[in-house]
Amino acid sequence: MMKRDECLKVLAGHRTNEVVVAVYTAAQEWIQICPSDLNYTLTGAMGQGSSHALGIALGRPDRRVVVLDGDGSLLMNLGSLVTIANAAPENLVHCVCHNGNYETNGDVSIPRRGKLSFASFAREAGYRNIFTFDNLPEWEKSVAGILGEPGPTFVDLQVEPGNPYKKDLIRLYSVEYRDRFRRALAAA
Repeated sequence: MMKRDECLKVLAGHRTNEVVVAVYTAAQEWIQICPSDLNYTLTGAMGQGSSHALGIALGRPDRRVVVLDGDGSLLMNLGSLVTIANAAPENLVHCVCHNGNYETNGDVSIPRRGKLSFASFAREAGYRNIFTFDNLPEWEKSVAGILGEPGPTFVDLQVEPGNPYKKDLIRLYSVEYRDRFRRALAAA
């Protein structure tokens, strides 16, 4: 099992100009691990990260879009998998931080914890590429190639919490950061 923050640090080491859509706990960690005006963060709309990422990917097919989703969040919007596969954006990489918990909501186990395969859901929905990682060296060895492949690509990251990160709710909800994101996306 990998520590989520270590997984995110590996991804950050390979980031160039990708738009990263991050939700909930991954968003809190990502904004500190890899600060950028091209970070699009959201909380409070559980399950909508993949849909927001799809909209950005379709609107900007010239930019790679990576979504850092949660397993509990994705369960709230499984239909997005079929919608993404049907739209088939070649620039979308959908990473799910799979820890078996609704972590933000008090570490409550997701239904059928340990019995669900998010990779199978994505495969059946029709994603072009499917990957599962529970080993940090394997993830590190593969991430550059994954970011370069035409998608849609689904990555199931088997994780557990890593180091604690300070919650920055002001950053997540700030109109200033939303405006900075819009300007950065328009300028790119």
